[in-house]
Amino acid sequence: MTVHDLAGNYSIQGSNQEENSSTYHGFLTLRVDENNRITAQWIIGDHIQHGTGFYKDQILVINFSYEGDDQKLYKGVAVYRCLNADTLDGFWSEKHGNPLYLGSEYAVRIKESKFLN
Repeated sequence: MTVHDLAGNYSIQGSNQEENSSTYHGFLTLRVDENNRITAQWIIGDHIQHGTGFYKDQILVINFSYEGDDQKLYKGVAVYRCLNADTLDGFWSEKHGNPLYLGSEYAVRIKESKFLN
């Protein structure tokens, strides 16, 4: 599998970095830039996060950031094991999150549907 095999849209489910972790769902879009690096965008509700990263040996690492509701910039890292070209299983941590816990995230590729006319 190559980095180009990962490009696409994914449905995600995850849990937050806290003791009694709340869950979330949303979408993740992965693209490959001119340097064969990953660019990522998460959409979780009305919340948007961006990241950049790299892929090697079935492992995808993405540094991400987003602006919180308090207008502060939050940063973190997400690490995914690429189970196959359509499924990612990962964990993540934010710089100012609870260091006793990791967030988790599972992503499944959204297949493009083709309609017959």
